[in-house]
Amino acid sequence: MARQSSHRPDTDEPGNEPVESDSPTDSQSRDAESPEAATTDQKTGESAPADRSLWEKVRIDPVEIALPAGAGFTLRAYRPANEVTPTDISDREGEDVFASRSRGTEIEEDDETVVILDEELAEQFAEADEEEAKADGADKADTDEEPADKADQAAKKEADTEEVPIFLTHRGKLLLFKSPEGLVTFIRSGAPHDLAQLDTWEQLVERVEPADIVPLDQDSYELDLVVENLRGGHDVWDATLLIEAGEIARDLAYALRLPAVLDMLAPGSSLDDLDEALRATVSGGLVSGFRGRRRLRKIGAQTASLGWRTIIGKISAAVDWRD
Repeated sequence: MARQSSHRPDTDEPGNEPVESDSPTDSQSRDAESPEAATTDQKTGESAPADRSLWEKVRIDPVEIALPAGAGFTLRAYRPANEVTPTDISDREGEDVFASRSRGTEIEEDDETVVILDEELAEQFAEADEEEAKADGADKADTDEEPADKADQAAKKEADTEEVPIFLTHRGKLLLFKSPEGLVTFIRSGAPHDLAQLDTWEQLVERVEPADIVPLDQDSYELDLVVENLRGGHDVWDATLLIEAGEIARDLAYALRLPAVLDMLAPGSSLDDLDEALRATVSGGLVSGFRGRRRLRKIGAQTASLGWRTIIGKISAAVDWRD
């Protein structure tokens, strides 16, 4: 999200002496809300980074998420899959996270039903993929396979130790707070939630203050801007915005057990292809960047925006707004 920073005038020049006032200026008010302005160097007037020692110790981070209904704060951690219990979704009627997943998602818009299938863009990407494979000399070689039992054991061990996201959730709902004070009040309340199972939770309860709820830039997500940006067409697509949206959506889909969202963002899906093409344009170098931009041109803006609207709608439906 856009951050504001104050500018301190050069007091060495005449006429630039700061004027004292009992009420903060608009710039100061914005700074008070800005994570980067959590502390200020009295000598230089520049914002100092917020103290991250608490979050590094407990291995939990504050997160800010903007949705169409508003922006809110929550918490996120990463732990090995075998150390955490997923959120309870027994209250969610008619949804089974382990059920067979549909390959398509229906979206109702303007009294019409649009069916978005993972195969929709497959043909569009086929030509580009073939050319890239030839250019890179990407010929797959046969490799010796491990015995089935050893391979299965290795895969199970890897799955158990892989770090997965866990949020401040309760019974399948993401808890979002409109203010740092509201989040801290909840943390101290002893109310039930899924992060209470972490071994570092009590340390956070004892030490956290509202001033600590300062998400890093990379932990602030603007899901409310995604659909409008995609509707604007290829020339205005914001790669950073869309890539970060994909990251938080995948984390939330896993933590909230939203299989439809996981499917829509799974490797090989249309929206995952969009994500890969965007990443290539940002950091893929001259050749890969050119190919990424070419692939983006083959992606329909309407299809992408409709798909993302569905994802954001499902995430929004799983939010429990507090304070």
